[in-house]
Amino acid sequence: MSKLRLVGQGLLATAALIALPSAASLADDDAYMQMAKEYIAQASAPVTTWTGPTSGPKAQGKKLVIYVSADQKNGGASGVGDGAQEAAKAIGWDFRILDGQGSVPARSSALTQAIALKPDGIILGTIDAAEQAPIVEQAVAAGIKVVGWHAGPGPGKIDAVPGVFTNITTDPNEVAKASGLYAVVDSGGTAGVILFTDSIYAIATAKTNAEKAAVEGCKGCKVLSIEDTPIGDLSNRMGQLTTSLLAKYGKAWTYSIAVNDLYYDFAAPSLVAAGVDPATGYPRQIAAGDGSVPAFQRIRQKQYQLATVAEPLHLHGWQCIDEMNRALAGEKPSGYVAHVHLFINANIDKDGGAQNIFDPDNGYKNEYKKIWGVK
Repeated sequence: MSKLRLVGQGLLATAALIALPSAASLADDDAYMQMAKEYIAQASAPVTTWTGPTSGPKAQGKKLVIYVSADQKNGGASGVGDGAQEAAKAIGWDFRILDGQGSVPARSSALTQAIALKPDGIILGTIDAAEQAPIVEQAVAAGIKVVGWHAGPGPGKIDAVPGVFTNITTDPNEVAKASGLYAVVDSGGTAGVILFTDSIYAIATAKTNAEKAAVEGCKGCKVLSIEDTPIGDLSNRMGQLTTSLLAKYGKAWTYSIAVNDLYYDFAAPSLVAAGVDPATGYPRQIAAGDGSVPAFQRIRQKQYQLATVAEPLHLHGWQCIDEMNRALAGEKPSGYVAHVHLFINANIDKDGGAQNIFDPDNGYKNEYKKIWGVK
């Protein structure tokens, strides 16, 4: 055999070794995919068991609580307000909603108006507490109890604004993990992902970082870009941005993950214009919150949305009132953090989905009423 042939065979063998993943690499990929599948199975399972508090203070008498929403066009903020209003009625309190209308100045104005009404408590409905820290601290200094929903980067205390009694949210890292891992599983480990976020919100930044980590844990997946686009201006921006990204990334862009369903309210016309099939085409769209009515409809009808990791909006509204009651009673927060829940087409009509909301069938309203001592 000639030296030339031996050298050629050696080069081919070397090339084959380079091209083939190592056994350890394949095992890592298999383990990550198995973990992802198990996580998604758990996140999309029916919610039937109450895992929240079973004890706490009785209803604290007649109170006025004001819910200041960052933007009532945001299905998450408005849904929690609806739940809190229902819970306030059950506990015997007066309740008002003020709309921050999607801008920083309007949120400041709504909070200032709320303080002027001299309520017993204020609930921040997806208003970033750090953004409005001086006004929030003004409320606290006036003796007003402040509870947040999506007001900080995670559940519990907000380090940047310690005057907030507690912040209510599912764990944003778990919400983001569920959305990222669903892209991994649905793609079979080949997702090319663009992440959509709004860095003005600490919780959105936390979600995006965790989404990126979940996707990049899959060796065959890739985050193509992170698009920082204000939620308050999506109607003006999202269409053109979608068109530009389709032109830039083409078929490499197979999945979108946004921090809120609202991004997809304005993406569809550009996808239609590009000839993307609403049910089977790419990019496929996943939301890491909050489970808006249009999102449920899109998922059910297979119209440009694959999944949403929905917040239990009404449950969180009831939790806002329960935490406020604990604050007014001088007690500690409950520490309750609801588990994440992923809605896809296969389970879209379970756990309240038939009414286009995640409303778990775990008896939470009766549980809270028992704690408060009301019927």
